[in-house]
Amino acid sequence: MNILVLCTGNSARSILLESIFNHTSDGRLRAFSAGSNPTGKVHPQSLTLLESVGHDLSDSRSKSWDEFAADDAPEMDMVITVCGSAAEETCPVWPGAPVRAHWGVKDPAAASEEDWDEAFRTAYDILGRRAAALLDLPVETLGNAELTAQLKRIGDIQ
Repeated sequence: MNILVLCTGNSARSILLESIFNHTSDGRLRAFSAGSNPTGKVHPQSLTLLESVGHDLSDSRSKSWDEFAADDAPEMDMVITVCGSAAEETCPVWPGAPVRAHWGVKDPAAASEEDWDEAFRTAYDILGRRAAALLDLPVETLGNAELTAQLKRIGDIQ
């Protein structure tokens, strides 16, 4: 299964969840991340945190969702947006048939630099719990309606 994690800038939250999925799924799924308006670089605190917990950073880069709309792009089974509430920021919208969910998390990059450690760790921990909950499910055998319901439930995990 392929999961595309979207956020506007693709520098923090989407990078974190992409890495968490790829680090913990034991090959059951492959995660990618992208942004509707990518910053062009991964936030340095994302890299610091992921490195500190032993994640492979060789593929970590900020990229546009256009890469995943191309004809030769991998087909996505799920698209998860991780930007905050609609009142705070605009989330990208992904067209097409993949199962979609919103797992909003407060943007750690919006914290002041002296609060980055805590803000990024909080976002990582929330996303990690959500990823673990998804990986506990038999996602390969769930129908779209059940998967959608489970993704919505998981998106409420703090």
